[in-house]
Amino acid sequence: MQAKPHVRIREKWLPFGIALLFLIGFGGIASKVREEGAWIQSFDERVMTFARKLETPLLSTIMKGITHLGDSWPVVGIGIVALIVLALLRYRIELLFFIVVNGGSAWLNTILKQLFQRTRPMAGRLVEAVGYSFPSGHSMAAFTLYGVLAYLLWKHMTLRGSRAILAGAGTLLVLLIGFSRIYVGVHYPSDVAGAYMASGAWLCVAIGLFRLRQARVGR
Repeated sequence: MQAKPHVRIREKWLPFGIALLFLIGFGGIASKVREEGAWIQSFDERVMTFARKLETPLLSTIMKGITHLGDSWPVVGIGIVALIVLALLRYRIELLFFIVVNGGSAWLNTILKQLFQRTRPMAGRLVEAVGYSFPSGHSMAAFTLYGVLAYLLWKHMTLRGSRAILAGAGTLLVLLIGFSRIYVGVHYPSDVAGAYMASGAWLCVAIGLFRLRQARVGR
């Protein structure tokens, strides 16, 4: 049974609608970061104070481990494994999609960091980090990498339970990596929130274009 025309149209343009919401969210955060508004400073301070109150030796060890999941080597390593699997399965379009999405996210993060040039927080660091602060590179990389992996796996899953577990696990991992960057003291909360908004917008646009291309091929 074929989907109704209005349903197909809605599904076709839904990713772009979600991307617009992410973009609006990023614009709101970025504008406050740029003008160093009182609201964003209050938000950052409250969340960072909350994170500091949670600090224990055990949790610090765990958070240091989690934050490394967004480091270059794990991200590149997971990416290479994914590329090999896609190549072996002869999913050429998915392979190209994976490369473009992750490469585009890294490029976008570099551009945004240079544009805003926000200094990182200096007090209470548990790990060292270099470069500008906004938006968080680890958070953008995690959102994009695990987001695109979840989407590609989602496409080949039919059971709703499996899809729910996949979505929940991916979301939890991305949120934990983002929070770990705040906990270890190398990012402001608004850096992480901005990263989620930017990578969310980019990922949704990429998924939307990918689906449009697949729809044309499937005709």
